[in-house]
Amino acid sequence: MQTTSTLLMIRPVRFGFNKQTAESNAFQNAGSDILDAQSAALAEFDNFVQVLRDNGVNVMVVDDTPEPHTPDSIFPNNWISMHENGNVLLYPMQAENRRLERREDIIRKLDENFAVKHTIDLSRFETDNKYLEGTGSMVLDRDNKIAYASLSPRTDTDVLKAFADAEGYNVLTFSAFDQNDQAIYHTNVLMCIGRQFVVICLDSIKNEEEKIRLKQSFAGNNKEIVEITFGQMNHFAGNMLEVQNAGGEHILVMSAQAFQSLTGEQIDRLEHYARIVYSDIKTIETLGGGSARCMLAEVHLPQK
Repeated sequence: MQTTSTLLMIRPVRFGFNKQTAESNAFQNAGSDILDAQSAALAEFDNFVQVLRDNGVNVMVVDDTPEPHTPDSIFPNNWISMHENGNVLLYPMQAENRRLERREDIIRKLDENFAVKHTIDLSRFETDNKYLEGTGSMVLDRDNKIAYASLSPRTDTDVLKAFADAEGYNVLTFSAFDQNDQAIYHTNVLMCIGRQFVVICLDSIKNEEEKIRLKQSFAGNNKEIVEITFGQMNHFAGNMLEVQNAGGEHILVMSAQAFQSLTGEQIDRLEHYARIVYSDIKTIETLGGGSARCMLAEVHLPQK
C-alpha cells in the first residue's frame, strides 16, 4: 500500500514564478536569472519523466492547458490524492490561481483505466480560508493509516479532520520552522515516509514533546529515522518519494541537488531500502519552490 508503480504528472505549458504562493513559500526565488522559465522547466520535466520510465515506473502524463494560467500546475500532488479504496480527494488551495489546477477531465481520464468509486471534494473549506494542500500538507504512512502534518497557513486542522474521517486515518500534527523561524509551508519539504524508513529534518521541530511523539510513532511502526540537516532540507533532501517499478523493485525518487546534498552514509542507509534515482530539476525547484516529490501524484486506485 505504501508504494505505487503508477504516477500522474502534469506537463507544463506556462510554468513560472507564482507571486500568489511566494509569501508562505520561502523556497521560491524570484531573483533567478533564468531567461525562459517555461522552456527550461519543460526540458527538465521531459527528462525527469524519461528517467522514471527508463527505470520501469509507469508515468501518466497530462498536458496543462494555456488557459487559465496555472504557473504551479507541475505540482499536482497538492490538489489531488488517490487511494486504494477507489476514492479521489480534491483539496482546498490557499492561492487562488492554484485552485484552477483542479480538473475534472483528469479524473475522467483516470477513470478510463482505474476504478474511481467516489470523488470527495474538500475545496469547500476555501470559503472559510482553511486549506490542506494534499500530500504536500500531509505525508501519509498509508500502511499504518497515519497522516503526519506540519501546521502552517496551508495546513488547517479542521480540513485534516475531514480528510481523516473520510479515509480512516489518524493524524499526528506538529509545528516546523526553517532557520529564519518561518513556518515551513509543506510537510513534504521536511520529511518523507517510506515502507521502512523516514527521512526528516528533526532540527526544524522546536517543541521537544512533538519531536518525542514523532520518534515514538516512527519506532512503533518500525521506521528507521534518517535525519537530515537544515542545509540538506534547503536542497530538497526531504522532498523524496519511494515508488516501485513494474518489476516490483523499490525506487527512491529525488532531485539531483537533493542527492548531491546527502552524505555517503545517508545514501548507504537509504539504498538498503530502495535504489536511488534522481534527475536535475533546478529551474523547477528555484522558481516553483518545490521538488521531485511535489511533481508526483501517486495513483493508488485499483485497476479496472
